[in-house]
Amino acid sequence: MKIFTTRQQVTQHFANKANKTVGFVPTMGALHNGHISLIKQAQQISTEVVCSIFVNPTQFNDPKDLEKYPRPIAADIAMLEQAGCDILFNPAVDEMYDDNEKWHLDIGSLEHLLEGKFRPGHYQGVMQVVNKLFNIVKPDIAFFGQKDYQQFMVISKMVSLLNMPVKLVMCPILRDADGLAMSSRNIHLTVSDRQHALILSKTLNWVKSNFGKENIPQLQQQAEQMIKAEPGINLEYFEIVDGDTLLPANSDTKTVVALVAARAGKTRLIDNMLIG
Repeated sequence: MKIFTTRQQVTQHFANKANKTVGFVPTMGALHNGHISLIKQAQQISTEVVCSIFVNPTQFNDPKDLEKYPRPIAADIAMLEQAGCDILFNPAVDEMYDDNEKWHLDIGSLEHLLEGKFRPGHYQGVMQVVNKLFNIVKPDIAFFGQKDYQQFMVISKMVSLLNMPVKLVMCPILRDADGLAMSSRNIHLTVSDRQHALILSKTLNWVKSNFGKENIPQLQQQAEQMIKAEPGINLEYFEIVDGDTLLPANSDTKTVVALVAARAGKTRLIDNMLIG
């Protein structure tokens, strides 16, 4: 695996990418099998797979959260090598950002729903860095996990607005055997926190099983009650929405998604499930 740390190295490598299909998996590192599943999916339809590891400061609202974000780069490199990834792009912050750099792209209400309510400015930071990464790597296809469902929609909107020549693929959530969605943040969970956090996937499964048996407001209310009753869990939101707009779902909605965010102890977790 080749490891690049500068834009110039990436640009030089892809100066002649004739007859290559470049697959790209952008990450913030602290890799787990969910990330590796993206690499594997990219390998199936790409001739060369690039993974980036960059803990992007502009998408963190809380400086403490940025500071404590895990950065096990040696372990990450080993995982990527074992997975057969072709290229790792691992830039420093000053390689990606100039001083006092400004960015704003109007994507409408999508930025302010769900995660946007609790993390104002977060998606501007996400778009800012993904735009940079797409312009550096120039991938044909980029792969993202479904766990960050709203993020995928935000990036799709950006790609559409900026007319970027990249196809986006959303890959299924990978879960541990107990049902917990794989996340880099799971490393911060205590044994007790992790046990209580299972209520998120249990509730999503319950909602999926009962979809159509009760109306959507009732399902949402009961789901909220289930999560709030779990010790050590602080629910931020549980919403059943239209998978194409993230606005509240109704009986005519074609794609229905349930999304949840909660804190297990001090660790913030998100999860979602297609339910109808």
